[in-house]
Amino acid sequence: MGTFPQPFPEHADEKENFEMTLDLRGLNPAPVTPFTPDGEVDHAAMAKLGTWLAGHDGVKSLVILGHAGEGTFLTQEEQVATIANLAEAVDIPVIAGITGEGTAVAVAEAKRAVAAGAKAGLIYPSHGWLRFGYQAGAPQDRYRAIYEESGLPCILFQYPDNTKATYDLDTLLEIAAQDGVFATKNGVRNMRRWDTDVPVLRREHPDLQILSCHDEYLLHTMFDVDGLLVGYGGLAPEPLLELIAAGKARDYPAARAVHDRLLPVTKAVYHRGSHMEGTVALKLGLKARGILEHAGVRSPLIDLSPEAEEEIVQALKSAELV
Repeated sequence: MGTFPQPFPEHADEKENFEMTLDLRGLNPAPVTPFTPDGEVDHAAMAKLGTWLAGHDGVKSLVILGHAGEGTFLTQEEQVATIANLAEAVDIPVIAGITGEGTAVAVAEAKRAVAAGAKAGLIYPSHGWLRFGYQAGAPQDRYRAIYEESGLPCILFQYPDNTKATYDLDTLLEIAAQDGVFATKNGVRNMRRWDTDVPVLRREHPDLQILSCHDEYLLHTMFDVDGLLVGYGGLAPEPLLELIAAGKARDYPAARAVHDRLLPVTKAVYHRGSHMEGTVALKLGLKARGILEHAGVRSPLIDLSPEAEEEIVQALKSAELV
């Protein structure tokens, strides 16, 4: 794995508070972004949600502004304010999703995140790659530029295998070797590739922190990872912390019991027509748990039906989370 040299010596005063060896070996929720009834970012509700999550022993960071957090639906000003206000509210690292399409755009986004208080960045692929694929070397350059020009430590994000933005094993290994890359969020969602790629990553980069983001396939991946980076963690931190403990103890019966207890919730939240509906379902679940007052989302997300909301409530009750 790459080292963390001090970037930009001439601006060392801006970098001195960086945590260059963040420990994400545990649960790293990717919480939703609450909105007020009139559609504005609800920073008070975000602080309440973040404080609740951070209060669970074993929660290592909060990862915001990704898909579950509707980050690409926020303005730049809202993104910055969300990072800054949450970082002020909690005493664990805040990690920002870096989603800008072009490399220079992503670098500018990373610099804003640094200034707002983010301690690391979850680096999304350039989304044009989802349709058209990427040129060899382009992902490596994206990570290099973001770290060298902003100083933001990077999490390598592996997209699903059924997209053209998924990285082949050689690309994964090369990115993991770069300076500033200290962890990977793997969501390949192809268990053949998982079983092939993860052991090689572990062997070649033993210090790389490997995190699963397979919200709907956690049992299979739980015994291979250092922790989880999941939107699911923003709704059900308690059982997911149990699942992590069972995985680290190599206790399959205990892990299976947590999986089975959560399965109705998993189905109600993630086994829907579109994975994007999971964000709406997470908000409805947090409303049912009494953490959020409102479950509003931003277009292009659409509210779920009252029947779906009741299904989510009943699933949470069956898992003893309500």
